Amino acid sequence: MTVWIGRSFCAVTALFLLPSPLTILPLRPCAQEGRATGSAASRSQLAVPSEATTKRPARLSDTEPRSVAHATMPFLLTPGARAVPSPSTLSRLLLPLHLQITNGRHNRHVPASPLLYPRLRNRRSRFFAASSSSSPQMAAPADAAGGSSDAFEVIRVHQAKAVRLSPAEEIRTIMDRSVRGVLATHSQDYAGYPSGSMVDFACDQDGYPILAVSSLAVHSKNLSGNPKCSLLVAKDPEDRTDTVITVYGDAVPVSDEEKDSVRSAYLRRHPDAFWVDFGDFSFLHIKPKAVRYVSGVATALLGSGEFNVAEYKEAKVDPISQFSTPITSHMNKDHANDTKLIVQHSTTVKVDFAYMLDVDSLGFNVKAGYDGSVLKLRIPFPRQAQDRKDVKTLIVEMLQAARASSSDPE
Repeated sequence: MTVWIGRSFCAVTALFLLPSPLTILPLRPCAQEGRATGSAASRSQLAVPSEATTKRPARLSDTEPRSVAHATMPFLLTPGARAVPSPSTLSRLLLPLHLQITNGRHNRHVPASPLLYPRLRNRRSRFFAASSSSSPQMAAPADAAGGSSDAFEVIRVHQAKAVRLSPAEEIRTIMDRSVRGVLATHSQDYAGYPSGSMVDFACDQDGYPILAVSSLAVHSKNLSGNPKCSLLVAKDPEDRTDTVITVYGDAVPVSDEEKDSVRSAYLRRHPDAFWVDFGDFSFLHIKPKAVRYVSGVATALLGSGEFNVAEYKEAKVDPISQFSTPITSHMNKDHANDTKLIVQHSTTVKVDFAYMLDVDSLGFNVKAGYDGSVLKLRIPFPRQAQDRKDVKTLIVEMLQAARASSSDPE
């Protein structure tokens, strides 16, 4: 015991006599077997590499911590690459779903005006990015079903050609289907600083956000002093790389003539909001000045666009999107394997599963699994759907085609 205490005291004392505060060495274990001055975990926490020890070897050892390899090694999605992205990063590489603007036969007939098609800023680096995720590294993809040596390249090409709504229609549709966002107002208590609040909202027939606010809320007091505000809406709050929309505008009280129609529009999205009839609640309209969207943040695909109020108002909500919830719920509950077959046939990649996310008149979006990774994919319809019944017809046609071409029908 005396020897152990003496050696520990010497080791601790040595920490305070080192010439550089950055050169802290792990405590030396005692000679007695099974005893040490600190556990392996505590030693790794105390050890801070000096300048001479920060150089990494050309190849990381398999015995090194996975977090170190992940934090220091960028990846390049090419055949034979040693480091590959995590599932969350792979899904970002194939986003956003709405950035590809095509002139396919399924696009709506709208004037080819720069007002309806704002300039997009796309940054495409052929499957190169740096991962900041803490997820484990995944194995390299196997060959694609269509014979390609790179399944992810096959998927990328498929997604580039997939028909989608125009950007303006996409934004109007997302706003119409969303119910919650972050309202930014000018703080009265802290002059010059913004104040953020999570709020429920609904949109009227023009796409203008409607708020039901209490006079006791901080944002209500802020808006009474300065009506200028912004409303941030995320298509998928759990995926920061998906579409994010910001509406800039002025929050103005709803007139008595509009109150009934505004109340009905709000309750259609929030049927349990009985408190809107309380005495301290009132409705506000956000009159947009500009609408901006961005997608693919922190990925190799970055895109953004902006509309003025006329462009935003002119765009229409996709008529099929209102049936997204019942259609996707039915498909995911009763026909999950059928959805997988359709995705495999459309992309020519043998996905492990496919979960339908939403539907519009030109196709549907899925979350699919491949080789341990989760991807968001766009699956176009053979033609534009006219109504809800027609969506069922198209899905049946796609399933029949998938089964006919499948070498292993299920």
